[in-house]
Amino acid sequence: MNKDFGKVAVLFGGKSAERAVSLNSGSRVLAALQHQGVDAHAFDPAERSLDELKGFDRAFIALHGRFGEDGTIQGALELMGIPYTGSGVLASALGMDKWRTKLMWQAVGLPVPAYALVNEHSDFAEVEEELGLPLFVKPACEGSSIGISKVKTEGGLQAAYAAAAEHDKLVLVEQGITGGEYTVAIIGQGDDMRALPIIKIEPANEFYDYEAKYLRDDTRYLCPCGLPAEKEAEIQAGALKAFRAIGGRGWGRVDFLMDEAGNHYYLEVNTSPGMTDHSLVPMAARVAGMDYEQLVLRVLALATLG
Repeated sequence: MNKDFGKVAVLFGGKSAERAVSLNSGSRVLAALQHQGVDAHAFDPAERSLDELKGFDRAFIALHGRFGEDGTIQGALELMGIPYTGSGVLASALGMDKWRTKLMWQAVGLPVPAYALVNEHSDFAEVEEELGLPLFVKPACEGSSIGISKVKTEGGLQAAYAAAAEHDKLVLVEQGITGGEYTVAIIGQGDDMRALPIIKIEPANEFYDYEAKYLRDDTRYLCPCGLPAEKEAEIQAGALKAFRAIGGRGWGRVDFLMDEAGNHYYLEVNTSPGMTDHSLVPMAARVAGMDYEQLVLRVLALATLG
C-alpha cells in the first residue's frame, strides 16, 4: 500500500453536461492509482453528500464542466481543508469562462482570435460582416465542445447563437482561424511549471467537436507537432504565461490555433483536463517520457490548498 497520500477521493461523475466524459476519466484515474497501491476511492458528488468527504486526506478532481471545473468543488474542498489537484477557486472559475479568460490574456498581451459577445438583441448580420466567415459560436462556460457550431454561410449566425444559448446565457462568437488546431499540456507549479510537447489535432470532422474528441477513432494527433523548434518554444512560453495569467497551477492545458500565415492565437484553457484514452495530456506526457500511471501520481503529488 502506498501511504504517501493517505486516503484519496477520486471525484468524478458530477451533474454537468460533461458527466459521461468525467466518468470515463475518473474511472481510469482511480484504476491507475489503485494499481500503484494508493488508497483511492470513487466519489461521485451527484450521488453522495460532500459531507462524506470528511476523513479523506486529499482529492483528485476528475470532474469536468460546471460544479467540478468552475471553482465550485474547489471552494468546498478549501472549506473542508482537503488538498486537491489542479487550480484553485479563482483560476478554475476564470478558466471555465472563455470570455473572461480572453480578457485576461488580452490584458497581458497574448494574441487571441477576434471575437464578439452576442445575445438575442444582437445584429447578427453586422457581427458576421465584422468578423467574417467562417465563425465559431460557443457557450462561454461549457467544455468538451458542447454547444459549439461552425457558421460557414451568410445568415447562419442567429441559428448557431440559439443552439449555444441553450447551454449558457453568455454566448461567444469567434473569428474562424483555419490553419490548424493545437494544444499545450502544462504540469507543475511555481518555478517548476513546464510545458509538455505540443500536439497538433487533425479531426476528420469540420472541427474538433465532441464526437471527434471522444467517439471517433479517425482524429489524428501529431506529436511532434511539425512546427519549427523555435516556434514551438515560443508558443510553449506563451502558454505558460497564459496559464499563469489566470492563476493556474498543478496541471492544465492551453489550446491555440494557427492561421495560414503562421501566426498563433490562444483559444482557451482547461484547468481539469480529460484523462480518457482519447485525452491530450496523457498523450503529451507519454512523448515527454511519463506514462499514464506516472502522470496520475505526479498530478496527485501536486495537490494543495489555497
